[in-house]
Amino acid sequence: MTKGDPKSLIRIARENGATEQAQPMDLGARVRELRKARDWTLERAAQQAGLARSTLSKIENGQMSPTYEALKKLAVGLEISVPQLFTQPSKGQMTGRMALTRMGEGTATITTTYEHELLSEQLTKKQMLPYRARIRARRVEEFDGWVRHDGEEFLYVLTGSIRLYTEFYEPVEMKRGDSAYYDATMGHNVVSTSAEDAMILWVTSLT
Repeated sequence: MTKGDPKSLIRIARENGATEQAQPMDLGARVRELRKARDWTLERAAQQAGLARSTLSKIENGQMSPTYEALKKLAVGLEISVPQLFTQPSKGQMTGRMALTRMGEGTATITTTYEHELLSEQLTKKQMLPYRARIRARRVEEFDGWVRHDGEEFLYVLTGSIRLYTEFYEPVEMKRGDSAYYDATMGHNVVSTSAEDAMILWVTSLT
């Protein structure tokens, strides 16, 4: 594929699922845009894609045209599909972002009642805060009053069983696979009711 060959760019995009309306664009600028949207350095993006830093730099600066194999590596490294390298997202949408947190790699925060593991910390300007929590408390009296904060919250029981206390409702017994969505400005507390500490996934909105 020669540099700046629009027919080749469209062909690759269409062969990999892009619509007939896909338009050729500056591949280097697109790759740079996707990398910066993830707050990645050239070194990190090159490592993710399995390419040399100098190769990625040349692609971003339009100094070389990547092979199809390099395009596939770029797409895998940026965690998108090949067509997304050639098409802009719909107007008003952010470029694709993704964060992977392996088991046990989140930052732990331990209190007397909960053990939180913060997830997807590398993403900035998030609209949600996801975290996994081990529920250590067994009695609501262990809390120093209600927990309350701005936003809304989603709770999903991963293991064990819990009792969800809320300010305006009767306590609710929940087991593995149960979930709840509630206004987080309403006082709320969670305790384990199983022999082992329950594990839950919490997702809190930041808007």
